[in-house]
Amino acid sequence: QVQLVESGGGLVQAGGSLILSCAASGSTGSINVMGWYRQAPGKKRELVATITTGGSTNYADSVKGRFTISRDNAKNTVYLQMNSLKPEDTAVYYCNGFTGFYDYWGQGTQVTVSS
Repeated sequence: QVQLVESGGGLVQAGGSLILSCAASGSTGSINVMGWYRQAPGKKRELVATITTGGSTNYADSVKGRFTISRDNAKNTVYLQMNSLKPEDTAVYYCNGFTGFYDYWGQGTQVTVSS
């Protein structure tokens, strides 16, 4: 089992920055890919960014150049640095850990960007 706990969400003005953190505990050695997803009201959950154990990253087109995902393997923590935030970035952000055949999810953290 893996537990994921997010932190760092909040309210920010457009153009501002936030950093999200996700601390993993439990059988963390089973996780190959960690990532961030988001879900806005009335919309499907969508991928924001992922990072492999080796550090390879992948971003949604909508956040490229503004968001940066990173991980500290020693701390079993993944981060999402969000810059130049836009109102359309408003959503609940979820941390994800993928073992290759199973997804683990955090409880989510709200990010609200005011215009």
